[in-house]
Amino acid sequence: MATLGIPENTIRILQKFDFHFQKKFGQNFLIDPHVLERIIAAADITQEDFVLEIGPGIGTMTQYLCEHARAVMAVEIDRNLIPILEETLHAYDNVMIVNEDILKLDILEIAEKHNGGKPIKVVANLPYYITTPIIMGLFESHVPLESVTVMVQKEVADRMQAGPGTKEYGALSLAVQYYSSAEIVANVPPNCFMPRPKVGSAVIRLTCHKEPPVLVREEAFLFRVIRASFNQRRKTLQNGLGNDASLPVSKEQAAAAIKALGLPSTVRGETLTLEQFAALADRLAT
Repeated sequence: MATLGIPENTIRILQKFDFHFQKKFGQNFLIDPHVLERIIAAADITQEDFVLEIGPGIGTMTQYLCEHARAVMAVEIDRNLIPILEETLHAYDNVMIVNEDILKLDILEIAEKHNGGKPIKVVANLPYYITTPIIMGLFESHVPLESVTVMVQKEVADRMQAGPGTKEYGALSLAVQYYSSAEIVANVPPNCFMPRPKVGSAVIRLTCHKEPPVLVREEAFLFRVIRASFNQRRKTLQNGLGNDASLPVSKEQAAAAIKALGLPSTVRGETLTLEQFAALADRLAT
């Protein structure tokens, strides 16, 4: 039975193993059973599912996942947590504990081996500093994903589902919208964690698209254009694109493409929709 959501049990296991939180891993463990149940419900975990959990910590959410899923692979980068996980998860025969950096794992091979190549569900409680690389790594590697349900800093969740013209809107918003539909399913205050973070968090579910919502000739080039458009937010779009050394586009080419789309020369990247970025990238790629 899952018991680590109760604060006293979390404290007891941390004291038993003399565990010290490491700032470099951004460790904050959930201590609220209601939030844990919301995550499981939002991720729609069933007995048919193979779940990849990123950052299990001491196994708090892993226990819940094991009770609902067919199989769970818990990937933890901190080797000091492995003995704790082995104890807290010893009652479950449907979990694999992997001491590894998720960014270095071949998730496609994992899906093939453990889920017959079918789309997998990812569940994670991600530290702020690594959220974007992990989310983008999952999406850009084109591994078969059904959904990604993650606990992130509230500000990052807001950025993921932001629309054009808002201050939160940026390259991450567009990438998330290209690969998935995003929905914030719960806001989580700092007192639901140990140690207590300085900011609020949110659970966001990313339901992966079977096909991207826009057609584009070169996906990688689209995201180079998007990143260049937001690197210097205060500049106009044509200056942002023309000034980016990583993009083989002159200011003149950028100006011509922007004009061809019927947009003013003073337009900024933050006002363009995903569809407009796709059309712009296709024009610039010719």
